[in-house]
Amino acid sequence: MSVGAAPGAVLSFLAFDFGTRRTGVATGNSLLRQASPLTSVAAEGEARFAPVAKLIAEWQPDALVVGVPWYPDGAPHDNTRRAQRFARQLKGRFKLPVHEVDERYSTTEALASGAADVDAASAAVILDQFLRNLT
Repeated sequence: MSVGAAPGAVLSFLAFDFGTRRTGVATGNSLLRQASPLTSVAAEGEARFAPVAKLIAEWQPDALVVGVPWYPDGAPHDNTRRAQRFARQLKGRFKLPVHEVDERYSTTEALASGAADVDAASAAVILDQFLRNLT
């Protein structure tokens, strides 16, 4: 997956595991190609964007990554559309590139790792997947 940067440029990312009550956040970059869980934003609706804006201001990412859930057979469901809407809102509000990643089983993987903050760990799983596919 190409992100449109100059060859050799190091890009930083914030990734989001969108949820209706909590959204996990992770960070990573194209040099190390490894994600780290940051935090969970415990807010609903419009209220979630204030802490997200603070994280974006603090971390200054080059792009954002949003996990989009699908049924195991690849069919969309209500949360698929919610996560895609969240991705569009991020792009519109923060004027950064937003990449969507299939996040099936990210929570299962985060739970299996024994993560204290499952939502942030899920965001790290999503970002790790994205970083592995960078070209």
